[in-house]
Amino acid sequence: MNEMISTGAARLERRMARGCEFLGSEVAILCGAMSWVSERNLVAAISNAGGFGVIACGAMNPELLDKEITATRALTDRPFGVNLITMHPQLFDLIEVCGRHRVGHVVLAGGLPPKGALEAIKATGAKVIAFAPALSLAKKLVRSGVDALVIEGMEAGGHIGPVSTSVLAQEILPAVASDVPVFVAGGIGRGEAIAGYLDMGAAGVQLGTRFVCATESIAHPNFKRAFLRASARDAVASVQVDARLPVIPVRALKNPGTELFTAKQREVAASLDSGAVEMAEAQLQIEHYWAGALRRAVIDGDVEHGSLMAGQSVGMVTKEEPVADIIATLMEEAAAALEKRAA
Repeated sequence: MNEMISTGAARLERRMARGCEFLGSEVAILCGAMSWVSERNLVAAISNAGGFGVIACGAMNPELLDKEITATRALTDRPFGVNLITMHPQLFDLIEVCGRHRVGHVVLAGGLPPKGALEAIKATGAKVIAFAPALSLAKKLVRSGVDALVIEGMEAGGHIGPVSTSVLAQEILPAVASDVPVFVAGGIGRGEAIAGYLDMGAAGVQLGTRFVCATESIAHPNFKRAFLRASARDAVASVQVDARLPVIPVRALKNPGTELFTAKQREVAASLDSGAVEMAEAQLQIEHYWAGALRRAVIDGDVEHGSLMAGQSVGMVTKEEPVADIIATLMEEAAAALEKRAA
């Protein structure tokens, strides 16, 4: 058995080498940036366990991000990244904060970066990781100079695109994996899946849902309990009520809060009809709704009315355990799977 795992582990190490070198970590596993969850404690724990933690900046202002990076640095001397939302009104100020702290990797989410953002990040010496929900965008981002990509399928929790992880991987990995490291995300809950995507050319993977119930996660006990009880089919995508309101679907566990979001969309659409708000303001109201609903669930423990953002891999989250154990289990599963394949 030991020989089997050690041979598989050697193969796993070879396949993860590019991702590990890029991230500066021992294993090429990023933690997805989950608002209110991916904060100093979980981020530091993941980096300390050999993975790569990512702070979810979300709606933070520059002062809050400054404090969060400082606090994370106090808990780990390992590399970690910061996730910035491209539509944040203070994006360039946030980039400046990351630069001041010499953050090595900035992850851009939420659409194509605005003009000058990539240059501003690279000027700080940081590497840029961007999300690519389609092959055309992946190619465009590579041409624009991003250093790595995350391709995340619709199985993921939180804001999602329309295409599954397995299809995105088949489309994008053969086309761009030789140009930049590509990390696959969405619906990954076991090491066998990690091994599969590495075999397809991925440099590593990103997991979010799997880490929510980590001992080091500050998520409320009620929030964790909801995850432990849930099955894959409980994690559903939100419905768009009004075609004029370009609401990105969000995957979360079904609860009364799901209906509240539908009502919120109707309210915002009515404001658009009356001319009370412009489209940009309407979209911002929707985003602020999600931030507040997620906080209610994660921090306050209101699992009835808050948002329980979760990926479909939630059914594979069966207990609360330390980050180091989660990563060790994933690596053992991946190594065992690779042992059965050709070198």
